[in-house]
Amino acid sequence: MTDARAYFDWNATAPLCDAARDAMVAALAATGNASSVHAEGRAARALIEKARAEVAALVGAEPKNVTFTSGGTEANALALTPAIETRSERAPRDKLFVSAVEHPSVRSGGRFGSVTELPVDTDGRVQLAPLPQLLSAAQRPLVSVMLANNETGVIQPIAEIAAIVHAANGLLHVDAVQGPGRIACDIEALGADLMTVSAHKIGGPQGAGALIRRGDIHIAEPLIRGGGQERNTRAGTENVAAIAGFGAAAAETKQRDPARIAAMRDELEAELRQITPEIVVFGAHVARLPNTTLFALPGAKAETAIIAFDLNGIAASSGSACSSGKVQPSHVLAAMGVDPALAMGAIRLSIGPTTNSNDVGMLLSAWRKIAPGLSKGRGIAA
Repeated sequence: MTDARAYFDWNATAPLCDAARDAMVAALAATGNASSVHAEGRAARALIEKARAEVAALVGAEPKNVTFTSGGTEANALALTPAIETRSERAPRDKLFVSAVEHPSVRSGGRFGSVTELPVDTDGRVQLAPLPQLLSAAQRPLVSVMLANNETGVIQPIAEIAAIVHAANGLLHVDAVQGPGRIACDIEALGADLMTVSAHKIGGPQGAGALIRRGDIHIAEPLIRGGGQERNTRAGTENVAAIAGFGAAAAETKQRDPARIAAMRDELEAELRQITPEIVVFGAHVARLPNTTLFALPGAKAETAIIAFDLNGIAASSGSACSSGKVQPSHVLAAMGVDPALAMGAIRLSIGPTTNSNDVGMLLSAWRKIAPGLSKGRGIAA
C-alpha cells in the first residue's frame, strides 16, 4: 500500500479551501448568538449576512432569498413541499415530478405523498417531448430536475425545462450542488424558481447548504419550526462558523478555471482509453461537468476497483457518496438503460482546482497495474 495519495472524489466533497478555513477560524472566535441584540450578537449576525450575500452572488440571486440549511439534503427536503406560494397564487402544489436520475434526497419526494418520475434518454437527459403531456396531469405541478448529475456529470437543459414547466403553471426546483465553480449557475438565466447549493461541494465545510428562491416564492410551511431564524423559513440557531466558511468558499469560486479542469479531464479520459480501449465513458457525447468522468471496464466490479485504487493511493468512488459507504447499483445508469452488468463496474473520477499532472500520473499508473486483473475478475493489485 502506497503512502502517497491523490484525490479524485471532488463530487463527493471538495477539500476545504484556505479561505473557508480562515473564515471559520475567525467565526469560531465570535461569542454571540446571531439572534441576540447586543454587540456580540450583532457581530455574529454580520458574519451570517456577509455569507448570505456571497452565496446569493454565486447564483445571481437576492440575499433575502437565501435560506441557510444543514446541507443540500435538507435544502431539497425544504423545497419539496406542496406549501409553496407565490404572490399571485396561494394554492398548494398538487403534484411532484422528478427526473429519474435525481439524487436520493429528491427521489424521496420530500413532503409529497407520491412522486412521478420523468424519463431520461440514454445519455441521462430529461426527455423534453413528453414533458408537457406529463405535466398536464397536475394543475399546479412542482418539478425537480438537477442541474448536473453527480455521477455522470451530464448537464440538464434546465432553461428549456423551466419554460415548459412555467407554461404548465408549475414551479421548478433545481438541485445545483454540483454546478457552482464548474458551469454557469445563474438562477435567473436558468429560470429556476428554487435552487439548492451546498458548501462542501465548492470547498466549504460539510454541514452547510442553502435553498435559494427567485422572485416572490414563499415556503408557507417550514421543515423545521420553533424559532424565527432565517426569516421564519428554517428554525434553529445558525451554524455561524460553517455559514461563514460557506460564504468564503462561494466568493472564491469566481477565481476557478473550468477550462483548465476540462482539458485535464479530457486528457485523463484519452489516456484511460489508450490503456484500456474497451472502457465505456458514460455521457461522453453530451455536455458534462468539466471535472467528471464516469466509466466502466466490461467485466470489472466497481467495489473491487475502488479498493484497488485505494490501496494504490487513489481516492475514487462508484458514484453517489450518499449510500452509507455501500457500493450499490446506480439508479442513474439504470434509468439510462445501461446493462446492469456494465453498470456494476462504474467508477467515478472527479477532479478540482488543485488536481495536478502528478495526481493524474499516479492514477494512470495505478490503472495500468490494476485494470488487467479487474477485467478478468482476479484479485486486488497493490
